[in-house]
Amino acid sequence: MSGCAGVVQSVQYKDPEITQGTKLLDFAPKLDGEKITVAVYSFNDKTGQRKPNDKFSSLSSAVTQGAEVWVIKALQEVGGGSWFKVVERVAIDNLVKERQLIRSTREQYEGKNAKNLKPMLFAGIIIEGAIVSYDSNVESGGAGARYLGIGSSTEYRTDQVVVSMRVISVQTGEVLLTVAAEKTIASVKSGTTFFKFLDMGTKALELEAGSAVNEPTNYAVRAAIDAAVVELINQGEKKKLWKFRSAGETKQPTQPTEEVKENEQNKQ
Repeated sequence: MSGCAGVVQSVQYKDPEITQGTKLLDFAPKLDGEKITVAVYSFNDKTGQRKPNDKFSSLSSAVTQGAEVWVIKALQEVGGGSWFKVVERVAIDNLVKERQLIRSTREQYEGKNAKNLKPMLFAGIIIEGAIVSYDSNVESGGAGARYLGIGSSTEYRTDQVVVSMRVISVQTGEVLLTVAAEKTIASVKSGTTFFKFLDMGTKALELEAGSAVNEPTNYAVRAAIDAAVVELINQGEKKKLWKFRSAGETKQPTQPTEEVKENEQNKQ
C-alpha cells in the first residue's frame, strides 16, 4: 500500500506584525479622574499542565510563562489608556541596580554637586493573579462519511483556560476586588479521502487531503486577561472605588475615595 497527502494550504512568509489587543479594552468606559498608579509583580502559571500531545509526553508548558506582559499591556490600554499608570515591578532588581549605578557615578565625578534622581513612584494598589486552570479536550466530536472509498470527515475539539485576578490595597492589605475569566480554545480539522483497490485487488490507491485550524493558546490567555481587567473596573465602579466618565463629558476632577486620599497623603 502507498499513501499520498495533498497540501491544501501552503505556508506563506509573513512580516512581523504589532500585536493588537482585543476590542474589549477599546469599548471599556473611561475613568472620571486622575490615573490610578498600580503595580504588577507577577502573573504566574498555576495550572501545572503540559502542552497536550496524543503521541508522546511533552515537556513544554500548556500556557505562557510570561502572562504579566499581557496584564501590564491591558492595564495601560483599557479605556483608551485613561485608567492606570503602571510602575515597573517585574524587573525591579534591574531598575534599582541601574539607579544605584547612576547615583554612584554622579557622586564620583560631580561630588557634592551631583544631581539627585527623581524618587520612584509607588503604587496605591497591586494587581495580583494567575492562570489557574487549563483543561484540554473539554468537548470533542466530529462527523464523517465514505461511499465506495470516497468520503470526508470533520473533527473538532475545545480546550479551556481560566485566569483569576484581584486588586489589593497597599495601605491595608485588603483584597478589594476579585474576578475570574475563562476563554475556550477551538480546534477544527477537516479532510477528504479516496481509497480504491487496483489490479484485481493486489494494489491499493489512497489519497488524502485536509487542513486543521488551531486557535493560539497565547491569544486565549490574553483575551481572558483583557476580560478580567474590564470586569475589574466594572466591579470597582459598582463598589464605588472609582467613577466612570459620562459619554461626551470632559475630564473633571472628582471627589476621591478614602482609599485614594490615604495614598495621596503618603505620597506627600
